[in-house]
Amino acid sequence: MQILVQSTKTGKGTPAPELTLFASDRLSTIGLGPLSEKISVLWNARMRSTAGLAYPASNLIVLNPKLSSFGWREVERTLLHELAHLVASHRAGRRRIAPHGPEWRKACVELGLSNEARCHDLPLPRRELPRAHAYRCPNCQSTIERVRPFRRAAACLPCCRKFNQGNYDERFKLARIAQPKKNAA
Repeated sequence: MQILVQSTKTGKGTPAPELTLFASDRLSTIGLGPLSEKISVLWNARMRSTAGLAYPASNLIVLNPKLSSFGWREVERTLLHELAHLVASHRAGRRRIAPHGPEWRKACVELGLSNEARCHDLPLPRRELPRAHAYRCPNCQSTIERVRPFRRAAACLPCCRKFNQGNYDERFKLARIAQPKKNAA
């Protein structure tokens, strides 16, 4: 399949009609005709390290145009990966699901992606952001560094899994700690 990538600086990106048709056909083959009529695929030249994104609320998939330099197979794999997010979300309805949970894995298999990884391993440039926020678990004393602060109470996942079947437990609530200053060399 020939891949046509155009660039514009408007909106979320440039329409990719051939990929929209491909995605629509795939959805129809797995019995999701209503979703296949709503799907849109765009190229977004502003994407840097992300291969693709899925927006279930608007049935939209946005792909990085740099994917085309890796060939059709990589474009197809990334498109199907993002399409699996839309399928899983569509089937879940209003119920919240994990982004790469069992519903997503099931959709990947249906779309022909067995053993799909959560993240790509393409040589796209990665941006390193300073982790300015640090938290400590009161139980195991492990430290978690983050780029953004938590917006709500968060607990240590390993401790919650070990002592509370993976459910949130106030005993393991992460406490914010002062981040040590990095020396500029």
